[in-house]
Amino acid sequence: MFDESRQMTMPMPAHAEEDRPTKRAMMRGFRKRCPNCGNGPLFEGYLKVVDHCPVCEEALYHHRADDGPAYLTILVVGHIVAPLLHVVFTAFRPDPLVLFTIFTVASVAMSLFLLPRLKGLVVGIQWARRMHGFGGEE
Repeated sequence: MFDESRQMTMPMPAHAEEDRPTKRAMMRGFRKRCPNCGNGPLFEGYLKVVDHCPVCEEALYHHRADDGPAYLTILVVGHIVAPLLHVVFTAFRPDPLVLFTIFTVASVAMSLFLLPRLKGLVVGIQWARRMHGFGGEE
């Protein structure tokens, strides 16, 4: 049996009482804004995350987005394009070159639109969950 009187209690970290809502941080990241303040830009260029927010000075260099945003982009674009390709092909039977051109352009455009937004979303999740150094520990 489990004896509650002998249960080991872990001290709460000093930063545990600070609230970092995940949903808000995700939405700010999706809008390519700082997950902390929501005002500063998250990116220097297309995909380069700034080291520190120019508005609130939050350190953002800790992120480890790696391949996650690319995977999510492929997942979302594929789940939109594949069924649409099937429907268009079976309903309208366009010329294959026309079909290829339209869906290639649409896939590339959606990927270019979604990739930085999903990277911001992943950085926002990591910041809200205090992952990979975002927790304030040295």
